[in-house]
Amino acid sequence: MLLASPSKSHTMRALFFALIARGKSKITNYLDSPDTDRMIDAVRALGGSVDKHLDYIDVKGVGGKLISTKQIINAGNSGLVFRLMTGLSALMDSYTVITGDESICHRRPIKALLNALESAKAFAKSSLNDDHAPVIIRGPIKAGEYEIEGRDSQPVSSFLMVLSLLSEKSTVRVINPGEEKWLEVTFYWLNKLGLNIEMHGNHTYRVGGLQGTLESFNATIPGDYSSATYPMAYAFLKHKKIEISGLERKDTQPDREFIDILALMGADVEFSKSKFLFSGVKSFDGIERDVGNCIDCLPLLALICCFAETPSRIYGGSIARNKESDRIFAITKELRKMGARIEEKEDGMIIYPSLLQPASVKSYEDHRIAMTLTIALRLAGGGDIDSMKMVNKSYKNFTKDLDESNFIRI
Repeated sequence: MLLASPSKSHTMRALFFALIARGKSKITNYLDSPDTDRMIDAVRALGGSVDKHLDYIDVKGVGGKLISTKQIINAGNSGLVFRLMTGLSALMDSYTVITGDESICHRRPIKALLNALESAKAFAKSSLNDDHAPVIIRGPIKAGEYEIEGRDSQPVSSFLMVLSLLSEKSTVRVINPGEEKWLEVTFYWLNKLGLNIEMHGNHTYRVGGLQGTLESFNATIPGDYSSATYPMAYAFLKHKKIEISGLERKDTQPDREFIDILALMGADVEFSKSKFLFSGVKSFDGIERDVGNCIDCLPLLALICCFAETPSRIYGGSIARNKESDRIFAITKELRKMGARIEEKEDGMIIYPSLLQPASVKSYEDHRIAMTLTIALRLAGGGDIDSMKMVNKSYKNFTKDLDESNFIRI
């Protein structure tokens, strides 16, 4: 049986709120990854005390009083650390500089969040005036009525999370909403910690009104649906059965939708006693699917559709071009090297039944492209990939979990 890797999204939000809380919070079953380490560095830079153990993290928060830092906060390769720390820094009346690696500085847009923070009376600028990192932030922000462009969910989550910590209520209307299901992970944390979040019309939210200081908490991080999609996909395409524990059936993570997609393609899915039993199939038809609510699944679905009996169309995924790589371009180009017939579209692709062959492929330093192509090469019977080091960002045991020992013969 396979144990799901801990959720990165939940781990990051837990660290965010543990920093701002009063007293010591305990985060159990956290994701141990470079992104988590960058978040811990940021928590320490802003005054939090962190003790990282093998199975849990203790965080002593600042009780609502963030400490100004002379350090430049480095988000590394994490878009979530970049967006959350940009928002959080707007609570202080001192300047904070936040940067990251090449992807953060050139690929991961921040304009929507900067514009929203400035409308809330913060100084929020891209230092090179190119809407990317490094950014310079100074608050404090004020409660009010605001709008934020919402094609990418992370800036929206950051803005809502920071406004929820103010003593007065704010109203936020999301323009051009996308990845809306990811906001539900944020709502889960706001509700869990007793912070106010209310629907206030279509794509409009009422947040804030915190009286006093956020109290410390204990949290156990659930398994990560995004990571679990890879062994599920491998089992599906190898016509095998796999049992995965550690996933919460009612979790708000949007990549739960991946299970529904494969079920529609013929997979047999059973949930019992906190375990998923997942069985693959020998043949299946292609799909037409809007992937806007499970955007991280786009590369993996493109691979799966190569093995369908009929053509497939994946659409609604334009935001995938602004992740760690341009994922629509990257997966199309690399699968074509392996013989796939794919037509690249602005917001997705059309995939025709294809026989994949071994090839030398490129990861684009993107963990989701690397994991998808690793599965593709295994299914093709060979080939090589330029780098796998970035997989530790979200799924340290990825290669181990693909071993045949995890699968049950049907």
